[in-house]
Parts: sequence; C-alpha cells; structure tokens
Amino acid sequence: MKISLIGAGNLATNLGRALVKAGHTVCQVYSRTQASADALALKLESRGVSDLAEVVTDAQLYIVALKDSALPEVLPVLLNGRSHALWVHTAGSVPMSVWPEHGLKHYGVLYPMQTFSKAREVDFSDIPFFLEASGKMEMDILKNVATSMSRQVHEADSEQRRYLHLSAVFACNFANAMYTASARLLEEHGLSFEAMLPLIDETACKVHTLHPAEAQTGPAVRYDRNVIDKHLAMLDNHPLYKELYELTSRIIHEETLTLPGR
Repeated sequence: MKISLIGAGNLATNLGRALVKAGHTVCQVYSRTQASADALALKLESRGVSDLAEVVTDAQLYIVALKDSALPEVLPVLLNGRSHALWVHTAGSVPMSVWPEHGLKHYGVLYPMQTFSKAREVDFSDIPFFLEASGKMEMDILKNVATSMSRQVHEADSEQRRYLHLSAVFACNFANAMYTASARLLEEHGLSFEAMLPLIDETACKVHTLHPAEAQTGPAVRYDRNVIDKHLAMLDNHPLYKELYELTSRIIHEETLTLPGR
C-alpha cells in the first residue's frame, strides 16, 4: 500500500522499517521537526515534511503514530481534504471513537504491543498486533497490512485495548523501573547490573511455561519478615524504594495465597 506515516518517534521508526520490509511504500513521513522527519524518511527512502499542510492527499493509508495528547490538535488539520482514505492510529489507550468525532468514514486502530526504541530494531514477526476497524472492508485491509509484518494478528475493541495497554505498563514499564532500582543499588556498592542479567532472563523464560504467580519466588512468597525487615532497613536512604519494597512484598504474598494448594 501507499502509506503516509504521521510521526517519527520510537514506534513510527520501527513500524516504518517493518512496513518497507513487508513491501509497502511509505511515501512520506511527517514530524513536528524537519530534522526528525528527514532522519526517518532517509531510512525509508521517503520524503520528510514538518508542515501539516504538506502531507500528501493521495495516500491509501494514513498511520498516525503521535503521542496521545497531540491528536486533538492535529487531526482536524490532517483530515481536511484527506477523509477519503483509511486512517488508523497506533495507540493502546485512545479509543477508536476519536475518528468519527471528526466525520471520518474509513478508520481503525493498528496497535503493535511492544516496547520500541529508535536505536534498536525489532523483529516484527512475533509482535502481536491488535486491530479495530469501522467496517469489514477496513478490517480486511488492516489484516492484510498487519499479517504482512507479523504472525500474531488479533481483533480487539477499544475497551480490551485499554486493558492491554494497562497490563503492558505493569509488565514492561514497571518491570523496567525495578531493573533501574536494582541497577542504582548495585552501582552504589561497586557492583555491575550485568550480574542480574541471567536472573532476569530466567525469570522471563519461566513465564513462557508457568503462570507468573506460580513462577514467583523469594522471601515475599512466604512473607519471611526476618529477611524483609533486614532489606527494609537497608533501604533507609531510599524511602521510595523502601515503600515500593514493602508494598510489592504484600502484593506478592497476597497473590501467592490465591494459588491452589497454597
């Protein structure tokens, strides 16, 4: 398909690469800054623009990969003269109803659930896509686009996608915050975070075959106050980490109590 990519951030960069690899043409990249638009356009053999008025009017598919807060401002300008095409956004937390509010007829959502960074290219073949569309024709088009990149393509409505996004925050963003806390504590005592990598890898591998609650180990599972209190005392200089440790330990213990046989 001939695609106009609205955005040049982490998600847009990775999605643009995957679309081109799958045989689609990204005819144009829009970004608020010309430098960002040009940087991604160069990788996609495309053209970068930073003026909304310069966004092409003849693309078949417009993919909006901007931060959620930017949509109300840019959509009225973008849709003017381009409402004949299929429009999708890529956000987990934005409902599909954002489109008909602007009088659009052909619209949907193309949500790849993964964490993206510009500097790290990911393999899209195993990234799950969650799709929603205004009708069968629009859904068929989105399925063709998504399956050209990934083996995991699913339909999900706006409510389901909200919970996918919320759950992803726990599984990814909050988990990475824990890694950051671990790294800070190690660095303060002359130790390398690399020592944690085999542990992290094994923890991630376990939940491929076990429910996360069943894979849980450590002092909080049995609520060993002797160990927990010692750890809390060691965190006196990190009050937020101390609060986090106490609350997370309670959560782990309460989740463990719900398991059969516990």
